[in-house]
Amino acid sequence: MTSDSKVYKSRLAVKVTPNAGRSEITGFKDGVLQVRIGAPPDKGKANKELVDFLSEKLGVKKSAVLIIKGQTSRNKVVIIEGINGEETLKRLQS
Repeated sequence: MTSDSKVYKSRLAVKVTPNAGRSEITGFKDGVLQVRIGAPPDKGKANKELVDFLSEKLGVKKSAVLIIKGQTSRNKVVIIEGINGEETLKRLQS
């Protein structure tokens, strides 16, 4: 790694609603991203779908999206590696 290369990360609070008809972003409320996920909250299916959905929406690898808090909760904290917070918000809103 050279001295001018930077490792970007962004942290995102997410509220997930599982068992939705389709996966979609419904907006931000009080700084928390509201996401509807089509998968059920059974054996990690909704978490996997969230990672898949966010990676596609943000244009990053699935391995770059990490749920660091809230594995069994609707309220989660997600880290996205490779893009900064400003770019993350821009991509989510497009």
